[in-house]
Amino acid sequence: MRIVYLHGFASSPQSSKAQFFRRKFAAAGVPVEIPQLDEGRFERLTISGQLGVIDRAVRGEPAVLMGSSLGGYLAALYASRHPEIERLVLLAPAFQFPRRWRERYSEQDWEQWRRSGSTPVFHYGDGRPRRLGYQFVDDAAQYEDEPDFAQPALILHGTRDDVVPAAISTGYASRRPGVRLTLLESGHELTDVLEQMWAKVAEFFGVPETITPGSIEVSID
Repeated sequence: MRIVYLHGFASSPQSSKAQFFRRKFAAAGVPVEIPQLDEGRFERLTISGQLGVIDRAVRGEPAVLMGSSLGGYLAALYASRHPEIERLVLLAPAFQFPRRWRERYSEQDWEQWRRSGSTPVFHYGDGRPRRLGYQFVDDAAQYEDEPDFAQPALILHGTRDDVVPAAISTGYASRRPGVRLTLLESGHELTDVLEQMWAKVAEFFGVPETITPGSIEVSID
């Protein structure tokens, strides 16, 4: 079994959650690698481009996806189209992303972004604003708000999340018997409940009781 971890929007493989889970899996003898979803070209970012990065990481082989925020939405989107994905762990997944993204800006803001071709967005991985091209908006519009995957999944979501309300994950899980939902007293980042999340993730994967060192191979392109 292989695992691919997907970081969130305007983040990086060095995010605190990504590195936390990498260390925890490494301590259990499970190496973790994390693809850079924007491939170092944030201004050209699209949902389709990120799906392409995931596709090259998975290589058409059985794999497990973990994803945070937009990475969780991408994991669900990819799994809905690729039955070789065996299971998912989604951290505050950004379900309804295409619709909710549109609601973030006024019509005037959208028009200004379209005319200028790009807009500044704070990049958490770089710690500074970076330009994001309007192609991100056009590309995202073609994708569904709630991908319908069939694989078993664990969703971890904070009850105080003011970016993606926990009610979105609650509603999603209630309609899908294969999805297990755990709500935690936290916000969107979930960085104050890392150990609690690890306990749930370890149970979901059987780490370390049923997984011996080396029995999971994690790979990205």
